[in-house]
Amino acid sequence: MYSPTRQHSAARPAQRTRGFTLIEVMIVVVIVAILATVAFPAYTEQVRKTRRADCAGTLLLAANQLERHFTVNNTYVGAPALPQCPADGGAQTYAVTAPTQTVNTFTLQAAPVGAQANDRCGTLTLTHTGVKGVTGANAGVTWQDCW
Repeated sequence: MYSPTRQHSAARPAQRTRGFTLIEVMIVVVIVAILATVAFPAYTEQVRKTRRADCAGTLLLAANQLERHFTVNNTYVGAPALPQCPADGGAQTYAVTAPTQTVNTFTLQAAPVGAQANDRCGTLTLTHTGVKGVTGANAGVTWQDCW
């Protein structure tokens, strides 16, 4: 007998569940992983370039301070302490030193330390005549690439 209030299971439409399948989620994970493997090294290199540029500016500032000291005292010896990289007081990325400092000459060096230690440019150098250079750089890297 037919009852209008009673529905048969065959007459009910199939319910669709909404969501993502495992395959769709795995495809998204693979795409994100590929993007991360490409983007992270590029990001890291840009951060190193920024730190290197900041320290190159600090070397120029230190040379300026030494020149001011020479103008007043007629010697580079006894100049005030050198600024460090970064100048804002964050974690040190380069150690700035003046290994060669005589009455008439100086050479400044900025050696990478900490997070910057594996930088491809190695140690940045600057002389009293304004000659810029790098020591300990990777093969094929010139001072123009680093300054």
